Amino acid sequence: MTSTPASAATSPASPAASPGRPSPSLISTLPGRYYTDPEIFRQEQERLFESMWFCAVRSADLARPGAFRTVRVGRESVLVTRTRTGALRAFLNVCRHRGARLCTEEAGEVRRNLQCPYHAWTYDLDGKLIAAPNLVRMPDVDRAEYGLVGVALREWLGYAWVCLADEPPSFEETVTDAAVERLGDVAAVERYGTQDLALGKRLSYDVRANWKLILENFMECYHCATIHPELTDVLPEFADGYAAQYYVGHGAAFGEEVRGFTVDGSEGFGRLPEVADDQDRRYYAITVKPTVFINLVPDHVILHRMFPLAADRTAVECDWLYAPEVVESGADVSKSVELFHRVNVQDFEACERTQPAMASRAYRRGGVLVPTEHHLGAFHEWLTGMLGGRDGRSPHRRRLDEPAGGAHP
Repeated sequence: MTSTPASAATSPASPAASPGRPSPSLISTLPGRYYTDPEIFRQEQERLFESMWFCAVRSADLARPGAFRTVRVGRESVLVTRTRTGALRAFLNVCRHRGARLCTEEAGEVRRNLQCPYHAWTYDLDGKLIAAPNLVRMPDVDRAEYGLVGVALREWLGYAWVCLADEPPSFEETVTDAAVERLGDVAAVERYGTQDLALGKRLSYDVRANWKLILENFMECYHCATIHPELTDVLPEFADGYAAQYYVGHGAAFGEEVRGFTVDGSEGFGRLPEVADDQDRRYYAITVKPTVFINLVPDHVILHRMFPLAADRTAVECDWLYAPEVVESGADVSKSVELFHRVNVQDFEACERTQPAMASRAYRRGGVLVPTEHHLGAFHEWLTGMLGGRDGRSPHRRRLDEPAGGAHP
């Protein structure tokens, strides 16, 4: 180890540390406490996860009437069921009698009804109260009124999206418009026919990091040349540091010698039937705030769903989706799965290395974004606006050309 010269130890570490030397190349990030403070996480649960549309389950996971799945949405457990008519319904997973959790398993299937294991209050798959001990002696009880509390549900891309808000925001303006914002046209994502694809592989990750670190990582590629050798071999332009999401409508091109979106660049599968010629041999990435990543390549789709559990812990479920005939034939999908699995592991390890520093005094005022990351600033503005920052801007966030004096609150 070499020693650090005294002069270097006393000089400013970066332009951000010297108010007299602002650098227009850099803009400030959120302060570190946005990634550690339980109160900020509680506000995010209330104003984001429990108020916006949340991608809960893949519709095909509930294949038959009576199938159910429970998912964590903010602070709530949500129960999604397939009714006898084939529709999907969502409810708060709470018995209306004494508040016991109705379904304690993550997934399962019932023959006809949902029954509380505490006092046997029983509901049909549409949420109506249909039976309870001594209920016939209480003719004044309105069985519809004391049914399960419903949750708004929409299906898109083959997934059930739920919203806990009493008055859900426009699905088009807050979900499908993410495709328009990224690709310029919602049809550009719908051409992949995601709702008709089959699940080839699902992997779950327990990431010891704040959900925003994961989202920010997904949205930028300044790190790609450093930690993603397999990905930059397939998508060489990523080595330049510009993420696909930096440009509207742009898809990163495969390398000249690359034959497929696989870990070694080998042949993948046939192009999905509706994918346009100008989308062939390209990778597109879409972020649907706050918790969904959509990755589009010519022969399959990769979809990430985040489930924020705490300020420093996030569950991520990742689905690899292929044409039904690929999955039904038993084709080996391991090379395409392995590519993005490695990307996931590399990204999540980077986020876990970053999380402890969010509580450091060195990050008390936050860090900086270089020009290829400036689009992350728009996410920070959106977030602070959703949390009540004035004019969409956190009162504690500063530009690098603003004085940094004074104690940080």
